[in-house]
Amino acid sequence: MAFKPNYNQSRRERDRAKEQKKLEKQQRREEATAKRKAAQDDPQAAPSDPAGNPEGA
Repeated sequence: MAFKPNYNQSRRERDRAKEQKKLEKQQRREEATAKRKAAQDDPQAAPSDPAGNPEGA
């Protein structure tokens, strides 16, 4: 005979996965913010052209 489903365990696993995903997203946002702040503080380090070509042509 099969076991009864453990709904509480399933819910905890879903909640853990959701929390992990949320933390990863928050970390990506913090890294992007840090990069923007660093580029703002040091405009010479940031490329002038979004394509990565510093000469613009």
